[in-house]
Amino acid sequence: MNIKKGDTVVVLSGKDKGKEGKVLRADPAGGKVVVEGVNVAMKHKKPRKQNEEGGIIKMETPIYVCKVMRVCPKCGKPTRAAFRRLDDGKKVQVCKKCGEII
Repeated sequence: MNIKKGDTVVVLSGKDKGKEGKVLRADPAGGKVVVEGVNVAMKHKKPRKQNEEGGIIKMETPIYVCKVMRVCPKCGKPTRAAFRRLDDGKKVQVCKKCGEII
């Protein structure tokens, strides 16, 4: 999985198509990510303690990685990532469109 926590992504399909947001959590085993402001669900919370408030809470739910694409910080376009080795042997991700290191 090429997408990590903190990356900016754009949604490719579904009810939130075209929305852009930051990855809050990544689950490589399940192939899902949680994106800020995308796939928002309502959760009904019951107060458990005396001082705690109940009510309806909005929370982001996971979305499949195949439905999002990373946005290059240099060129600002959605892009796939390529891997290249630098001269010192370090492996880095590179933008397919502009060729800059992500």
